[in-house]
Amino acid sequence: MIRAARADELERLRGIETAAGEIFRSCGMDAIADDEPLTVTELAIFQARGGALVYVDAADVPVAYLLLGDLDGNAHVEQLSVHPSHARQGLGGGLLEAAGMWAYAKGLEWLTLTTFRDVPWNAPYYRRLGFEELDPEKLDDGLRRILECEALVGLHRWPRIAMRRRVRSVTA
Repeated sequence: MIRAARADELERLRGIETAAGEIFRSCGMDAIADDEPLTVTELAIFQARGGALVYVDAADVPVAYLLLGDLDGNAHVEQLSVHPSHARQGLGGGLLEAAGMWAYAKGLEWLTLTTFRDVPWNAPYYRRLGFEELDPEKLDDGLRRILECEALVGLHRWPRIAMRRRVRSVTA
């Protein structure tokens, strides 16, 4: 089941991101695996705005989460993490569908994100879910700034791209 994250679950979300990041070691991206997740305070901002969604197990414990907000008049996915014990079960896709519903309810046209171009569970995964790569020359200011900030913190060592998918109605 997908629902809004609760304030008392934010530390658990940090653990999910840390565990999910370990897979980056398999492709020589140890710096990504070692990166600290967002702080509880940073997560609380998303949670307070209704932009922290969790996928919970049968015991109502979060096993995956998605953070999103408004950017350039679109819904922007800031983070999507699935605990490895629940990987490859469609949880990420389910969270993206819920993000699309969130965006649709707000009247937003696109769901956007930035990701690693060549990592199999990043851009290729999002392409399978209907996202398209955006031409760098046609990026809105917000996405351009995100990619610039990502480069400043060293993510440019691995190609990063911006992607988007049109928001669909729940019945589409």
